[in-house]
Amino acid sequence: MLIIAATPIGNLGDASTRLVEHLSTVEHIAAEDTRSLTKLAGLLGVKLKAKLYSLHEHNELERADQIVAIALETDVLLVSDAGMPTVSDPGFALVRAAVAAGVEVTVVPGPSAVLAALAVSGLATDRFTFEGFAPRKDAERKSVFEALAGETRTMVFFESPHRITDTLAAAAHVFGADRQATVSRELTKKFEHTERGTLAELIEWAKTDPKGEMVFVIAGAVKTNKDVSALVADVLKLEASGLRMKDAVAEIAELNAVSKSVLYQLSLDAKK
Repeated sequence: MLIIAATPIGNLGDASTRLVEHLSTVEHIAAEDTRSLTKLAGLLGVKLKAKLYSLHEHNELERADQIVAIALETDVLLVSDAGMPTVSDPGFALVRAAVAAGVEVTVVPGPSAVLAALAVSGLATDRFTFEGFAPRKDAERKSVFEALAGETRTMVFFESPHRITDTLAAAAHVFGADRQATVSRELTKKFEHTERGTLAELIEWAKTDPKGEMVFVIAGAVKTNKDVSALVADVLKLEASGLRMKDAVAEIAELNAVSKSVLYQLSLDAKK
């Protein structure tokens, strides 16, 4: 059996009883970082008796078959450094290989930065999408955001403190500076903080150089009854009345809660 177990994302008190039990009893553990696991076990008062296998993004594909073979015979515990394995952490390839081989796969639920940030955001939680880390390169990040311009579900991203300002700026450019969003940092830790506001307000906050691991949550677009072609037609109509295209796009985008940059490009294309 393969047992996927969540570990604390900052507060040691969030370690579940079942996690401690499995750490104490299993004979094989696949860990993102065996040193981090050994430290966690010590803090939890657990003396590991298991054989440890490192399983990280650089060796997961090569090591999956070895661990699957063991899991066909006995229990293997899968853990990452923090949170749930497979969610922006190693483990997906191993789980897929285990399922394909007929290994029973079970889970020990626990802390999740995605759900914690979503819960405290004050934004809609009934429907959401987790997008992992935004790309580091400006063009790729812009492309990802533009693909999500019409997304009506709340969107959740991981981000690092040294890129948060650029990511917020890129989001404001695509989604609009007045889109509601939050940034949560140091979740479950002593200095946990969630900053809420418009993207424009969050950009100003990010200039204060906040530290710590971050989760960026952004409100989804408000549904509009008009299709894109109708919105473009409205833009061109306003432009024909004497308004600059940039201003016409801004007005229509705000009224219909759509991306200004995407609507502007579509309007330009329509004039060709």
